[in-house]
Amino acid sequence: MKALHYGAGNIGRGFIGALLYQAGYATTFVDVNSEIVDLINEKKEYRVILADKTKDELIVRNVSAINSMEKPEELKAAIMEADIITTAVGPSILPIIAKSLVSGLRKRVEINKAPLNIIACENLIGGSSLLKQHVYEGLAPEEVVLFDELFAFPDAAVDRIVPNQTKADKLMVTVEPYYEWVVDESALVGETPAIEGVTFVPDLTPYIERKLFTVNTGHATVAYLGNQKGYKTIDESLTDEKVREIAESALKETGMVLVGKYGFDKKEHEAYISKILSRFENTYITDDVTRVGRAPLRKLGGNDRLIGPAKQYLELFGHPPTNLIKAIAAAITYDIPEDEEAQTIQQLIRQKGLQQAITEITGLEMGNPIAEEIVNEVGV
Repeated sequence: MKALHYGAGNIGRGFIGALLYQAGYATTFVDVNSEIVDLINEKKEYRVILADKTKDELIVRNVSAINSMEKPEELKAAIMEADIITTAVGPSILPIIAKSLVSGLRKRVEINKAPLNIIACENLIGGSSLLKQHVYEGLAPEEVVLFDELFAFPDAAVDRIVPNQTKADKLMVTVEPYYEWVVDESALVGETPAIEGVTFVPDLTPYIERKLFTVNTGHATVAYLGNQKGYKTIDESLTDEKVREIAESALKETGMVLVGKYGFDKKEHEAYISKILSRFENTYITDDVTRVGRAPLRKLGGNDRLIGPAKQYLELFGHPPTNLIKAIAAAITYDIPEDEEAQTIQQLIRQKGLQQAITEITGLEMGNPIAEEIVNEVGV
């Protein structure tokens, strides 16, 4: 079996590539980083190390790589032969890889009628749907019909902490032991891929929001509060009793939303929260608060990890969530010179004032109880 994976970075190699290898796939990575591409083609294998006391090691073999900028025809041929295509490139890159996908898929329909699932494994709600939208933009009506018959873009929720790392072995990746890869089975075409470690579910939405409103909300909360107190890493931030207390309480608030909305078992969800916080405390992973907190403008979006659950909490319970408000305020005041989005927020506050800036950043109109509480919290 052949897998084609866009993105030969740490997530691609350490998470998706590792599971594909264990499922018996020969994986071809697609990337523009010529150094990594050349190393993969030279070594034909790489190591994945667990970030815990065991330091268990997996050697991922049967791998190759294509530089999409230098060898578009080779990439087109790989698309034509793939049994599954996955991505881990970042949301902003999806429109770019869609162009090469269209080219390869157009040739594929001429010679290969086997169904193909294309799964975007991104930190984004509806990543595969977004990729499909970009792929379909230039299709003729008759192509749309044919693509719909042969290709599917099932959405997925993925979760594994793979921190930034620099090592002498540039292919080796250190990853946390925990991972979750959930795929919308209802959107698949053909047979369900046999990939151990992937959970196929009939409705992905509850799992997407559970991950977004627990893992992503928790991570961002610790990062922004930790930064406020001068901590450098996530695990260090959680040694502060106040940071931990607010983070834990914020996740209880998002948990109330998730349990109320989707009927998750309350005790099981509380255990899930404890598991997530213990992952953040893993001393074998050094995760900088500036890495986790980067791009606050996106993280403060109206439906993202902070504002999204806060709005739903208000709707369900009639008052703003106290601890999520503290996290949002810390994100609003996150002032890192090297972070372009953080500087955009600070400039907006200086130019238009805090209230108007909050409205433009979050979509919350003044008069909204959440917006009012954010202003109060920032002013403390």
